[in-house]
Amino acid sequence: MYDTILLPTDGSDATEATIEHATTLARTYDATVRVLSVADSRNRFETPSAGIAPDVWKESELERAEHAVDAVLEALPDDVATERVVEEGVPDSVIVDHANDADIDVVVMATHGRTGLDHYLIGSVTERVVRQSSAPVLTVRAADE
Repeated sequence: MYDTILLPTDGSDATEATIEHATTLARTYDATVRVLSVADSRNRFETPSAGIAPDVWKESELERAEHAVDAVLEALPDDVATERVVEEGVPDSVIVDHANDADIDVVVMATHGRTGLDHYLIGSVTERVVRQSSAPVLTVRAADE
């Protein structure tokens, strides 16, 4: 049923909630967990007053994405097959494209459970992936802080 599980991560603590679920699915179905992190190509601070140059932004985002993938791979048990992927782009678009184009059987993502104004202002990468992915998306609620 599941051969390849996509576990997107942004390096936040919310990802921890997804590791147990991805591990259970991988062990149950002898599946591979593909850990994906996206270096966000949108430099929201690329204005003269902000002072973050595009090359500095890109380097910082790539480093964050690499660390995010490394942390999840380290947390996954040794008996689970894994793959690592780091891509650049807009996170929800890259995740959806990867899920749709790479034979992903299920996406396991965290959700913060924001409501009201926070949800309206911040939006949700997970929500956009749920709406656009051709693969099923298992959402795991992040632990409340």
